[in-house]
Amino acid sequence: MGREGEVVTQLLPEFERRHPDIRVKVQQLPWTAAHEKLLTAFAGDTTPDVCQLGNTWIPELAALNALEPLDRYAAASSIVQAADYFPGIWDTNRMDGSLYGVPWYVDTRLLFYRRDLLARAGFSTPPASWQEWKRMLAAVTNAQADQHGILLPLNEFEPLLALALQQDEPLLRDDGRWGNFGGVGFRRALGLYLEMFQRGWAPPLGTAAISNVWNEFGRGRFVFYISGPWNISEFQRRLPAEQQDSWMTAPLPGPDGPGASIAGGSSLVVFRASRHRAEAWRLIEFLSEPAVQRRFHALTGDLPPRRTTWSDPALARDVYARAFREQLERVKPAPKVPEWERIATEMRLVAERAVHGRLSLDQATQALDTRAAQILEKRRWLLARRGAG
Repeated sequence: MGREGEVVTQLLPEFERRHPDIRVKVQQLPWTAAHEKLLTAFAGDTTPDVCQLGNTWIPELAALNALEPLDRYAAASSIVQAADYFPGIWDTNRMDGSLYGVPWYVDTRLLFYRRDLLARAGFSTPPASWQEWKRMLAAVTNAQADQHGILLPLNEFEPLLALALQQDEPLLRDDGRWGNFGGVGFRRALGLYLEMFQRGWAPPLGTAAISNVWNEFGRGRFVFYISGPWNISEFQRRLPAEQQDSWMTAPLPGPDGPGASIAGGSSLVVFRASRHRAEAWRLIEFLSEPAVQRRFHALTGDLPPRRTTWSDPALARDVYARAFREQLERVKPAPKVPEWERIATEMRLVAERAVHGRLSLDQATQALDTRAAQILEKRRWLLARRGAG
């Protein structure tokens, strides 16, 4: 899908040179059409052999029994070594004790920040806890005209999800049958999120209301921004040379110290209907080799999922990527249910209403639990039938 679908074609000649008996045909899909295309292919029994799959889509296709379990392949592999992968990323591919995918590239969210503006406010290092973060947000907000501490676009659910994943309590309870948004953990995360708007630290805007995020960051309109690895190259390209030393990346602070974040990215899967499963696994092994992953990173900027790959000198010297390497040791998967993306959309919509004062914290968490219960109704029915059987 997307840019990866273009770049992988540059890697395949070496694979086919090593395996002259195998030819790989690449079909590129836009992300916007990929989900529907895959479900249609499954219904029509025309699935590919091997496929790039967003981590949050794996539970859905695993529940449909569309994916081949990969445990026996991984156990016999000298290339795919579970211990070399970041644990939270590897865990996104495990459902009900089985492995259904091998991480291909990883994505997470952390802080991009203006270290010069922090220093001007008296802070020499980025925040390591929520309390430190709140002190900094209070200090830098309105330090100059129209300056906010942080940009939290209301059309993005990821910042709130990252805060929620830092809690000890799960977002769903009873094996994903019910929402757990009324629990202490999510209430604390949503409370911090809302406080940032209520105190004026964050403007109640979506990204569409910001003419250009990169220019506004350069102007100092906001000091912190929670985003992903793609913005490293964007800030390097869009900010003028004299500002390149003014910004940096840092892991997310947690309630009482360094915090967790989202375990995102894409994995490689084999479809159960494939007639070439052994060959598909050989392709996954090839794309998982540290040397191939280093080249893939150079071509795409995507972050590699293996610790070994991060020892590459070019990646190790990248001061902006360094925080991502640290954050990847503390990532957690979103709830592994097929309905999660719908629930995440509801989380964003409810949070936006709360930001605008149309819902209190109690009303927001209650509304989320109610919507999650409705969305998960079929799951409860299926699990009840499975238990009865």
